[in-house]
Amino acid sequence: MIDLTSRIRVLTVDDHPMLRDGVVARISSQPDMVVVGEASDGQEAVEKFRELKPDITLMDLQMPGEGGLAAIRTIRAEFPKARIIVLTTYEGDAHALFALKAGAVGYLLKSALRKDLLETIRAVHAGGHHVEPKIAQELAAHAAQEPLNEREIAILKLVSVGKSNKEVGRQLSLSEDTVKAYLKSAFAKLDVNDRTHAVTVAVRRGLFDI
Repeated sequence: MIDLTSRIRVLTVDDHPMLRDGVVARISSQPDMVVVGEASDGQEAVEKFRELKPDITLMDLQMPGEGGLAAIRTIRAEFPKARIIVLTTYEGDAHALFALKAGAVGYLLKSALRKDLLETIRAVHAGGHHVEPKIAQELAAHAAQEPLNEREIAILKLVSVGKSNKEVGRQLSLSEDTVKAYLKSAFAKLDVNDRTHAVTVAVRRGLFDI
């Protein structure tokens, strides 16, 4: 019999109670792990982590209030050895890159919860890393590309809601020519030729949401 104190202690963070219930049900059947706490947003996640100091934290990205990325940064700043696995619906490689840079050591899609969750928890607890294979392929495919800067992303977000170059410039205090130059740079980085395609690719990769 496994000593209860040797179990992998898991904190699950998601704003959807049914998802948390699913995680609890999946883990409760395992003799070597146990859910020790739940949280519904980033701020609560930080508070629960400080209180419980779990071995593994399963973290959603988008939640009301403080989101998952901010919570990951806060937790890792205070607890550098924290082992955090993102559990999300976001398939974009940019989402994964932001999460890994924030300090996550795993990135798992909710669609793989039944198939891969338990082994991912065990692998990360043992010191390993795990990134969903198709997302890892996307990360590798774009690794050599120059990333979009904050200004280019801000411009594309405005373009995505139908703003003209003149309107974008007015909102961001830029000349129309400067907006055009930023868009040209963004097109080159995304390997596209027009505004619609640029927005489509940027959203698919998770550079911003619409």
